[in-house]
Amino acid sequence: MTGAEATQQATPQPAKPTGKLLEVRNLTVRFETEDGTLTAVSDCSFSVDRGETLGIVGESGSGKSVANLTVMGLTRSPNTTIEGEILFDGKDLLKAKPEELAQIRGNDIAMIFQDPLTSLHPFYKVGWQMIEAVQAHQSLNKDGARKRALDLLDLVGIPEPQRRLEQYPHEFSGGMRQRVMIAMALLNDPKLLIADEPTTALDVTIQAQILRLIARLQKEFEMGVVMITHDLGVIAEVTRDVNVMYAGRVVEAGSVDQLFYNPQHPYSWGLLGSLTRVDVLRHSRLSQIKGQPPSLLQPPEGCPFRPRCPHAFNKCHELPPLEHRGGDPGHLDRCWLSPDQKQELRVLDDGSIGLREPEEVGA
Repeated sequence: MTGAEATQQATPQPAKPTGKLLEVRNLTVRFETEDGTLTAVSDCSFSVDRGETLGIVGESGSGKSVANLTVMGLTRSPNTTIEGEILFDGKDLLKAKPEELAQIRGNDIAMIFQDPLTSLHPFYKVGWQMIEAVQAHQSLNKDGARKRALDLLDLVGIPEPQRRLEQYPHEFSGGMRQRVMIAMALLNDPKLLIADEPTTALDVTIQAQILRLIARLQKEFEMGVVMITHDLGVIAEVTRDVNVMYAGRVVEAGSVDQLFYNPQHPYSWGLLGSLTRVDVLRHSRLSQIKGQPPSLLQPPEGCPFRPRCPHAFNKCHELPPLEHRGGDPGHLDRCWLSPDQKQELRVLDDGSIGLREPEEVGA
């Protein structure tokens, strides 16, 4: 054994940080519009552990993006009211000054947006934009920042990074632009990465590559990740825990296995019932959620899913709390149906999960 090896063996290595990286507590976000007050997020709570991935799933308008834009401090305006707490590394971001948020944003917390072509400036070369992002948070000269940009482009699998730095965003394919956005997000070694529909505009092959890339880089950088999507396939691929949002509220929260194999909320049944499955012989059409999401300017009384739920009954005019009602510990849902009623109603005749036709479930 060499002296260096002996020293390395004798010196205790620092433990990797564990515990909650991000805690969102009872977050409510309201926007004042010409038509009235729009409550985009209502009493929303979730957390992300260090080195883990949380999936947030829901259809358009469910509040999943607004909640995370608020984490980034991007919804602050005179027309916005924000209530609750957003604790990042123990610091409440809602109480942080704008200059503090500017330092955290892009440095400790980074975000990948849905459309990279609108996130990258079309008039500036990719290299210039990446160098600016590095120098905004690190005391590096232009050469040092350029080297950092080259290293990250190479890390995310972009060939010929020297040449690519001198190109404009429109000269990249959709998949390559998304890789540039991932590289930019990682420039300053963030602790938390928020990915907002990062694969929506990509074909299936490129989508799989991007998801594998994010998963690999998460391990290398030991980041917490929030994956925002409407695609349950993406949730199954990369996340450990998942929150299902509807009309600005979390309606179910648990592990991926709990959501896919023992879902508790009728909205989750509808999402799962709309998926094609290769392990089930289906004799009828895919299940569908009838109707449209409610207006957030005039939300329905009680359970927000009540107007579309075939199993709604009188008590659904009261808003159910998000709590554990049956099944595995830590599995929460916002539905008045009993565990026995859920078990009976959620299974279709072909063995898959989905919304059945309306039937009486109790008074």
